[in-house]
Amino acid sequence: MLNDWAIAAGGHARTGLEDNVRLDRDRLAPSNAALVRRAVQLCETHGRPVATWAEARQILGLRMPATA
Repeated sequence: MLNDWAIAAGGHARTGLEDNVRLDRDRLAPSNAALVRRAVQLCETHGRPVATWAEARQILGLRMPATA
């Protein structure tokens, strides 16, 4: 529910079992992948793009990994 509110309001969201163990009020999430799929669906519903890994690092102010 919190991710739905954040995405709908134009904010950012993160997901994973370390943050939330439920898909909704009545169902436990079977995996991180299920939570990610739900977040992607919410983004599509609200017309929001999903950040790439590089965009997410930039948003969070993290350095880019060194290239080999």
